[in-house]
Amino acid sequence: MKTSIATVSISGELPEKLAAIAAAGFDGIEIFEQDFIAFDGSPRDVGNMVRDHGLEITLFQPFRDFEGLTDTERQRAFDRAEHKFDLMQELGTDLILVCSSVHPQALGGIERMAADFSELGDRAAKRNLRVGYEALAWGKFINDHRDAWEVVRQADHSHVGLILDSFHTLARKIDPNSIRSIPGDKIFFVQLADAPLIEMDLLYWSRHFRNMPGEGDLDVIGFMKAVSATGYSGPLSLEIFNDQFRGGSPRAIATDGQRSLLFLMDQVKWAEPSISVDVPDMPPRVRVEGVEYVEFAADQKQALTLGALLTSIGFVEVGKHRQKPITLWKQSDINIIINCESDGFAHSSYLMHGLSVCDIGLRVEDAAATVERAKILGANLFTEPYGEGELDIPAIRGVGGGVIHFIDPSIGLAKLWQADFNPVVSDETDSGTLTQVDHLAQTMNYEEMLTWTLFYTSIFDVEKTPMVDIVDPDGLVRSRAIEAPGGALRLTLNGADSHRTLAGRFVADSFGSSFQHLAFRTEDILATADKFVELGFQPMEMPSNYYDDLTARFSLSSETLSNLKSRNILYDEDDNGSFYQIYSRPFGDGLFCEIVQRSDGYAGYGAHNAPFRIAAQKRVIASVQRRP
Repeated sequence: MKTSIATVSISGELPEKLAAIAAAGFDGIEIFEQDFIAFDGSPRDVGNMVRDHGLEITLFQPFRDFEGLTDTERQRAFDRAEHKFDLMQELGTDLILVCSSVHPQALGGIERMAADFSELGDRAAKRNLRVGYEALAWGKFINDHRDAWEVVRQADHSHVGLILDSFHTLARKIDPNSIRSIPGDKIFFVQLADAPLIEMDLLYWSRHFRNMPGEGDLDVIGFMKAVSATGYSGPLSLEIFNDQFRGGSPRAIATDGQRSLLFLMDQVKWAEPSISVDVPDMPPRVRVEGVEYVEFAADQKQALTLGALLTSIGFVEVGKHRQKPITLWKQSDINIIINCESDGFAHSSYLMHGLSVCDIGLRVEDAAATVERAKILGANLFTEPYGEGELDIPAIRGVGGGVIHFIDPSIGLAKLWQADFNPVVSDETDSGTLTQVDHLAQTMNYEEMLTWTLFYTSIFDVEKTPMVDIVDPDGLVRSRAIEAPGGALRLTLNGADSHRTLAGRFVADSFGSSFQHLAFRTEDILATADKFVELGFQPMEMPSNYYDDLTARFSLSSETLSNLKSRNILYDEDDNGSFYQIYSRPFGDGLFCEIVQRSDGYAGYGAHNAPFRIAAQKRVIASVQRRP
């Protein structure tokens, strides 16, 4: 599989773009005309620079408003084409994209347009060049790939072919299966882009909201299944217009792009095995069976604060590392590690982020296969020296710089903890009030959300939920969940637009994106709340107005409302079930814990309650800051 990306897809000057594209593993680039014009160098210089990076120029684009013109305008179009042909030969590329015309003087008529392309094909053939015709979704006469194909078919020229773009087909809701009838050798090039479903002008949607395959809502898999069925074997190229990407890291966006293409074609291979798909062999998406542990990086003082909080919600210290200042806390099947090392990865994480989650351990069926898939998809492997008797557990770097370890049956859960920790003798016993990790919440800058979403969905057997807006008193936070079948892994991704929001302040204060809160499951929220108060837990206090609103929103008995209010429990429900939440007060640089009870059918995360929870948390933070 030859992969390519349009230079317009990422930010930076042309040399910076080429370095990022090459580093991400692409084979080639589409030279977008604007990038070439802005570069201070000759076409030959540009071509040599591209090849010096180990890349090829797969396409030159765009050539606009060519077909359907008459008289002087028609001649000018051919003169412009000859000039572009000169340029292509200097660059060292043989294919030009001609997009369907929006010229005010252009005339319709398939035969007229086909005649124009037949003549253009003759001119291109003299230079051993090729012409690809693309239907723009907003084209004046040609806005459907089926009509563009008819133009190419009637032109009947070996140097004229079709260029397909997933956005232009799917944005107009054209059945991609219509592509299957097109001969693969007449498809000269395939461009790919996804997008969120938004009702707006097609041109504006295309120019501002495209994203990588797998990051949006369009059926790019169905599109590529149809393309692959034709026998097409040329480049797969990304053409992404996105305001966020234009201001993002070129290397990060390029890495996302390569990952998205590999993930896309892997999905096509699994979805339609009868189609021959040229994609690296990789294990299937990994099914996560649960969260085995969450590890915090801390210093000794903060370890005491965190330990006191854990004690107040029923955790017991059950182990001390045999060699290092690391403690293990446990409740039911939940394991929390507090790492106070003065060197190593956890210490580096603490120096950078302060008290923070630096590592999570996920239970999977095959750890080696998990790491292999992640590696092929561009994830960075993580290794760290380990002491005598310690287990070497496969791991990768997460998107935000944290670590994810993978534990499978070959390691053995009992062996995992016995190998590294000496047991702690204590009078305290595991109450078992909390049963499992319900979900982990990661906070990031909004422009990072697509990257994090693609990272998780490409490696793991998870699905993303629709984006929802969370109103903070000082701005907007966008949130979406990543969920494994059966809820074995639930992640909520919260993207901050403003540093003034609680989420934005957390990212700023902790110098980067990370887990901001952990949610633990209980089966009896009332008994749990009472038990935790006995242990010294201080819940986030909610105002009376919140409970007055519950009376209006839901049919709750006065006894139920009283029970909720007296314990500061938040409530939500959907068509399937109910949801209860208690929050801890913030600690560290904005971390907090959540205790939840969900009926089996409840699918959400209490999004309606988030603005009230955020306001309450901000009041606590403000009161602490006012103290002398």
